Amino acid sequence: MAVAAELAGIELVSIDSMQVYRGMDIGTAKPSAAEREAVQHHCIDLVDATDDFTVAQFKKAHRLAIDEIASRDGRALLVGGTGLYHRVVVDDFDLPGEWPNVRASLESREIADLYAQLVVIDEVAAAKIEPENRRRVVRALEVTLGSGRPFSSFGPGVDHYPDSGVAQIGLRWPRAAIADRIEARVGQMMADGLIDEVRSLRTTGFSKTAAQALGYKETLMYLDGDISKDVAVEMIVTRTRQFAVRQERWFRRDPRVRWIDVEDDPVAEVAPVLIAHYRQLQ
Repeated sequence: MAVAAELAGIELVSIDSMQVYRGMDIGTAKPSAAEREAVQHHCIDLVDATDDFTVAQFKKAHRLAIDEIASRDGRALLVGGTGLYHRVVVDDFDLPGEWPNVRASLESREIADLYAQLVVIDEVAAAKIEPENRRRVVRALEVTLGSGRPFSSFGPGVDHYPDSGVAQIGLRWPRAAIADRIEARVGQMMADGLIDEVRSLRTTGFSKTAAQALGYKETLMYLDGDISKDVAVEMIVTRTRQFAVRQERWFRRDPRVRWIDVEDDPVAEVAPVLIAHYRQLQ
């Protein structure tokens, strides 16, 4: 927002797998109505919380947003930290299709059996997937069996980092500061009405993908009477901290990311770097 206030033509593109759902506002830290009025935002509120949403759908939405921004001679600033979504759009991944019937036939089988089959039919993919990661093993088998070509043949994979032409900036806080900020954020989410938001959405239901959002699945457990409110809050804090660690590890592997160590004020410390970059492109 600070960059957009300083430079004309900047439009923000959310790279967040949960801000795509309408009604999931508080728990996803979605920009406010006033912020979206002040600066054009994209890839937010794309589907209802009852809808499943895939990375392939996101790639299409992102492409439409970039084309729309270009039609106005604007400039895009991608914001957010969903790692796979980020890589798919920055590196223009060749995404395989979906074969629901194949996937359904795989879901009932034991993970050890599935992984053993993957080793036989796509050894390259198997070597890059943890044997216990059921979701990824099933997906690799679904694509390989459904498409008739190895899952590993769809692009170089996430461990390859070609020159994309996209400048990437990473914000790095001290681990203790991140932990404190997460705890404060969860407290603010509760104060802002996260429980009421989830209760309202619960009447129509969540899709399988939407229900996995941090903060929402724990609040659903509380509303279902499975855990207390205090336990729900504690679980949200713990799981968000764990996610933050995984998120940092994901982006840290990418040598193209320029890291800025934030000491106190991310706006004051990072916005000037982005502004200088855009001005160099003029």
